[in-house]
Amino acid sequence: MRIFNRNLRLQDVTIMYFTALAALMVILVASYQAPTNAINVSSLKSNASSPLPPLPMPFRVPLDPRGELQLSWNISYTNLEIYMELRVAKLRYGVVLGMSDRGELTNADLVVLWDSGTKSYFGDAWSDSEGRVSLDSQQDYELLEAKQKPDGFHLLFKRPFSTCDPRDYLIEEGTVHIIYGLLDQPLASLEQLNLSRIHTGVQRVLMLRPDTPSPTLPPDVQTLDVVAPNVIIPNQETTYWCFIQKLPENMPKNHIVMYESVITPGNEAIVHHIEVFECSPDIRQVPDYSGSCDDKMKPGKLNFCRHVLAAWAMGAEAFYYPPDAGLPMGGKGSSRFLRLEVHYHNPLLISGRQDSSGIRLHYTPSLRRYDAGIMELGLVYTPVMAIPPKQHTFYLSGYCTSKCTQTALPPGGINIFASQLHTHLAGRGVRTVLVRGRKELEVVQEDQHFSTHYQTIRVLRKMVNVLPGDVLITKCTYNTEDRSKPTVGGFGIMEEMCVNYIHYYPRTQLELCKSHVDPGYLQKYFNLINRFHGNDQCVCGEVSVTEQYSQLQWDVFTAKVLDSLYNTVPMSMHCNQSTARLFPGVWDKQSVPVVTDILEKPHYPCEGGAPPTSQPSTAPV
Repeated sequence: MRIFNRNLRLQDVTIMYFTALAALMVILVASYQAPTNAINVSSLKSNASSPLPPLPMPFRVPLDPRGELQLSWNISYTNLEIYMELRVAKLRYGVVLGMSDRGELTNADLVVLWDSGTKSYFGDAWSDSEGRVSLDSQQDYELLEAKQKPDGFHLLFKRPFSTCDPRDYLIEEGTVHIIYGLLDQPLASLEQLNLSRIHTGVQRVLMLRPDTPSPTLPPDVQTLDVVAPNVIIPNQETTYWCFIQKLPENMPKNHIVMYESVITPGNEAIVHHIEVFECSPDIRQVPDYSGSCDDKMKPGKLNFCRHVLAAWAMGAEAFYYPPDAGLPMGGKGSSRFLRLEVHYHNPLLISGRQDSSGIRLHYTPSLRRYDAGIMELGLVYTPVMAIPPKQHTFYLSGYCTSKCTQTALPPGGINIFASQLHTHLAGRGVRTVLVRGRKELEVVQEDQHFSTHYQTIRVLRKMVNVLPGDVLITKCTYNTEDRSKPTVGGFGIMEEMCVNYIHYYPRTQLELCKSHVDPGYLQKYFNLINRFHGNDQCVCGEVSVTEQYSQLQWDVFTAKVLDSLYNTVPMSMHCNQSTARLFPGVWDKQSVPVVTDILEKPHYPCEGGAPPTSQPSTAPV
């Protein structure tokens, strides 16, 4: 075969050579040129005649254990946008901020500032299933300012709640898992970045907050600090510290109208969350204690201090009661003893750090019109409710039935203004919905990115009125893919709960409105499954329910039949008064409430349908 044409002239060969060389140069230049979608930070210039006005950032949280990264933000519900400011104390070659379903580094929505060696770039990016980072073709983060200040480098940017980009995270009510990382070397191309190869971390926040103004406190308000007694924080990653504090003897009835955190300066990145519990009034004396909540030698009476008075988590602001309600403290029928619980998260194993963090209660002797109350919704803490092993998604629902609300609520009903969701380690989501006339009327509280490591009282954006005859359904989502045995209900951290502590007024005698499957029908389930798998030697009723669950042969059929059982067979209701006794009536073998109309999940408009954006305002957004 002839490769060259004898008649091919030198001029033709020269032209071909230089054409090929030019094409190669174009390819090489294109491969090293600046990213087309990213912003060259050095070219971002503020308009001196009309500089960007200062934007208030009412919400903030330290991201890393040292507090060198801080995220602040503000919310525009009018424009469905969120403004964020990231402060980096010591910026080297760049920073990564992102959001993902549960804090994973994979399949995350990212915003990245990186240094190529000669210039700095800012862009909307995403990570794949291996943690490799790519610039997003749709840039939804808008950079407003990048500036070095005395306390570090500040990035100010914004993005819509919903971008309609499948690679972007939908910012909605509930927990948001923030991931962060620092770059320690330049990147010629963003595609060189793999999140698994840099130092990263996770922080959890409530990104969307109510936009209502804080009520004014009364002039005669007093304060009580429930704080740790100068504790030496243990040099271990996780510590739950308990402390018993006494109220003044013969303290008259007061109303708590607000509470806030008191964090020892320098410990803002270590104090993870705090709770204050009131002990049972039936316990006359609770011994003094200051030590680990997990210490097996701690006084047993601490287990009777479970009535939540206050809860705070990192990033939460002060909690205000509605103007016409307050939480009773002191007086007849209350306890003198409070239990403080502080969660220290110390991954750097810092030793010798002292702490006196806690909660400051603001209370008034001028009683408001209504006593506020706290009611438990969901499932009873019992092993009859269980989650099969190896489940990606499994649901359990607890009911507060129409019969119970008809029996226990006043004619005008109650008004729910806040709630605290609660599960243990397998919990992934919690949703409480109000049902009236078999129709879902409104969602009380929902968090589909729930984490047991981030539990705080959340003020509702809109108060929910519950009338006699209404139904409240609390549905929890679980994942047990990493477990080989069934997970039963109970108090242990490896057991499970499904609870919503609702804060409401006016206070009633109804303190607990929860359910569980009827035990008799559960025994029929054990008998059926054992026979199906050829085991006629059923020990149903002879051993504990926990052991019966463990002895089952778990497969798809066993799990699906259990799910069907929970949703169809009769249940036992716990419609309990504050004395822990049931309200009068028959509460066993109650039918599962029927719901015919389900609320549709609200949809945010896409970029084209969103209200027009505006410049950040100097007033609260």
